[in-house]
Amino acid sequence: MNIYTRTGDAGQTGVIGGRVDKDDMRVEAYGTVDELNSFVGQAMAVLTKHRESFADLLGDLLEVQHELFDCGHDLALLPKADRPYQVTEEMTKRLEEWIDKYDAETPDITRFILPGGEEGSALLHVCRTVCRRAERRVVTLAKTEETNPEVRRYLNRLSDFFFTVARLANHRLGQPDVSYARSAEVFRNRRK
Repeated sequence: MNIYTRTGDAGQTGVIGGRVDKDDMRVEAYGTVDELNSFVGQAMAVLTKHRESFADLLGDLLEVQHELFDCGHDLALLPKADRPYQVTEEMTKRLEEWIDKYDAETPDITRFILPGGEEGSALLHVCRTVCRRAERRVVTLAKTEETNPEVRRYLNRLSDFFFTVARLANHRLGQPDVSYARSAEVFRNRRK
């Protein structure tokens, strides 16, 4: 099998059910999801250096990588392809369970925090921001094209997951979050 096909040399690419321009909003949406998946892989490579501290999270991040491929599938699916979507409500609910579990392990915050700290945490914050961009691309796509609404919900929750586990990564490695110095108190104490 050749890696190159030359079929995209004229500026179009294949999606499920046809061909579209490479700058089509559908390609922009699933391409941003693919970019996010690459950053997740990079964060995992860094967290693997502390495998004993992050075995649970590494397993969850691997599942997220598979689910991001599911998101890409659904975003590449033209309505005329008449195939089932892969992203489900259950996937988003499981993300919520993971968020609750990891959030319970981290200290309360009342102010915005700065992205950073340990390298793994900083990369998970990058994942969060790229995830938000992917979500924006999906919202734009859904204004004109049929899409699976569960992909948008999943990405929305996934960015919350990345925020939570970025804080978790710092916490488990003994690195406190840095509060944004000019922030008012914007979060209520979660555990009262």
